[in-house]
Amino acid sequence: MTEENTNGVQPAQTNPQAAVRLQILTQYIRDLSFENAVAQKGLPSGDVQPEIGVQVSLDARKRQVENQYEVITKFRVQSTNANDKSPIFLCELDYGGIFHIEGVPEDQLHAFLMIECPRMMFPFVRRIVSDMTRDGGFPPFNMDPVDFVALYRQEIARRMQAERPADQPLS
Repeated sequence: MTEENTNGVQPAQTNPQAAVRLQILTQYIRDLSFENAVAQKGLPSGDVQPEIGVQVSLDARKRQVENQYEVITKFRVQSTNANDKSPIFLCELDYGGIFHIEGVPEDQLHAFLMIECPRMMFPFVRRIVSDMTRDGGFPPFNMDPVDFVALYRQEIARRMQAERPADQPLS
């Protein structure tokens, strides 16, 4: 016989799987640089129409301490003049975090490290880049949110493409 509560809904079954535990132990700037090309070379002649490109790469590794992982996000924000492609500024940031993670199945750990951990660090990265561009003499650049799921999927597809023999047709 099963128990029912007063609204006719059966109580939730307890999950025998361990709950996921994620704790950010620390976050830090690993490397940071900002180059103001306009200040170094003088103002470009003519109209300036800035174009900004953002490149993101990720890396993760197991630490020697049990259940601890280091995740590094690398951002390269480059602004060029749309008219003549001359550089305006370049901001490069390597931002890391140390995470304590438990309860994630081994076959899902890589995706978890490359998606959830960078997602948690992103607001801090965004603030640093915004401050850097402002402190560098430009309007603050507020990066759009990064879709780390899409980034992860692209990397998996790229790796699969690289591993596929050249004579094997696409499916």
